[in-house]
Amino acid sequence: MTGIAALAADLGYRAGWAAVRYAPERAARTVFDRAGGFAGRRNGGPDQLRRNLARVIGVADPADVPDELVADAVRSYARYWCEAFRLPALDRATVASTGNLPDADHARLDAAVSRGKGVVLALPHTGNWDMAGVWLVQHYGKFATVAERLEPESLFNRFVEYRESLGFEIFPLSGGEQPPFGVLADRLRAGGIVCLLGERDLARHGVPVTFFGERTRMPAGSARLAIETGAALFPAHHWFEEAPYSSMSVGEEIDVSGGVETATQALADAFAENIAAHPADWHMLQPLWEADWTDRQRARMNETGGAA
Repeated sequence: MTGIAALAADLGYRAGWAAVRYAPERAARTVFDRAGGFAGRRNGGPDQLRRNLARVIGVADPADVPDELVADAVRSYARYWCEAFRLPALDRATVASTGNLPDADHARLDAAVSRGKGVVLALPHTGNWDMAGVWLVQHYGKFATVAERLEPESLFNRFVEYRESLGFEIFPLSGGEQPPFGVLADRLRAGGIVCLLGERDLARHGVPVTFFGERTRMPAGSARLAIETGAALFPAHHWFEEAPYSSMSVGEEIDVSGGVETATQALADAFAENIAAHPADWHMLQPLWEADWTDRQRARMNETGGAA
């Protein structure tokens, strides 16, 4: 991102948080819904999103992805941003009350937390992970997570401040005083909760998995943390219901006894099942599978010895 583009992005997010947070809810949601629908239909919608959704619904040609699904996916992404811009001004308990976690899933999470050995929740980019985080804070207190380093620094700081205001403990994925793995492990050994977005490998240290029948790489951090600390590892999911409501799931505990690659593949399988059930709420607009990598991305993978 160029300096001018980075500054424009920072100003845009600043304007969004300033203008949308105090707007009437119905008006704000209507504007974002219509804008998302327009963007999702314009020129067939984002090309990479369409290619990604083709894998999810099992069609070989991205042109066969229904236009309405693409439009719904962009509307869902627009809803995420509408809620993100409004969250700082909303009552946290009220926000948490709009999310539904089935009793069996809640009991599963309660039991793992009560063991006192820590819990790792790994989830894909679905629904509104910030809303899910607010629910988690309201029920269990602060949890730890990482934040992607953004440019310019002011934009990165803005996102960190935003999520810290929601009760999250944030560590930078890169460029911090120390790598985040050690401090996350400390939180788990103290019986805490760590939440990590798990299907896009930003640090390029991932492991190969099969995802919707094709090869890609996913972050190894969730599995590594569970193996090294003895924490329980669970796949989690968040998706939208009729606004302002949403639903969540906490799946069966992942068996990590087979090692990092086996556990990460099990997470990928759980992610795939949940994404297939709610494809419009998967916000993946970037290339994810090896077949879609650019030459530059492939070169970067070779530079890191094959780690994505």
